Amino acid sequence: MKRIAIQGVPGSFHDIAAHKFFPNEEIELICCDTFEEIFEHMHQDSNIIGMLAIENTIAGSLLHNYELLRDNGMTIIGEHKLRIKHNCVCLPEDDWSDIHEIHSHPVALAQCQSFLKRHPGLKKVEADDTAKSAEIIRNNNLHGHAAICSKYAADLYGMKILEEGIETNKHNFTRFLVVADSWRADDLRERGRSNKATIVFSLPHNEGSLSQVLSIFSFYKINLTKIQSLPIIGREWEYLFYVDVIFSDYLRFRQSIDAVSPLTRELKILGEYAEGESTL
Repeated sequence: MKRIAIQGVPGSFHDIAAHKFFPNEEIELICCDTFEEIFEHMHQDSNIIGMLAIENTIAGSLLHNYELLRDNGMTIIGEHKLRIKHNCVCLPEDDWSDIHEIHSHPVALAQCQSFLKRHPGLKKVEADDTAKSAEIIRNNNLHGHAAICSKYAADLYGMKILEEGIETNKHNFTRFLVVADSWRADDLRERGRSNKATIVFSLPHNEGSLSQVLSIFSFYKINLTKIQSLPIIGREWEYLFYVDVIFSDYLRFRQSIDAVSPLTRELKILGEYAEGESTL
């Protein structure tokens, strides 16, 4: 059995991503209110695996999660890209004429703006989690209240779907990272399938320092798929660069790391793993 810590409750998109990443495996969810709590559980028990969102194709990166990854010393062992489908749900006895409030996570509300504009009479209420919104409405028998959540959450909590696929942009994907204690990482991932890595480093204040690093990666035929910069607190105008790379030759990837290391500061490989598939 896999014990997986997620942010949210059963029926959340983190829950769905965890089951997609570990298909046909028995999973025990450890539901957390915050991403910090995920890492707290992992520090208490090295067997616990963490699942956390890192970026969305519409909302962008979850910057704080990059900091948590670096500061907590865990290793990325995989990723999963999940198509986010939102649905408007309510109690089974309710219908459109009864609904006057709609609850969900603020990001989910923002991703359904076209739908909400078609229903200007609905009061928008921000909540901590999409699935939790449905759970609260169901458990408290809140007639007249709707939630935006996954179809899985609607089924789980016995809610009626008023309208499916209400997200404005149908190319709405969230990328989740699967993280584990560094000592257990090799046991949990298939190293032979690794073709992607996430690294972090800072750079000296030298002219062209970043372009030099990028040129070296290009020379070794390492494909950079993302660069995310974050300021270093307490060091004005200095930044950490979080970089995702894809490679077809593991040896050349390691050679590129050896080549760029003298040009960088605090370089750290946060994980080597197989590029994740996108699922609907």
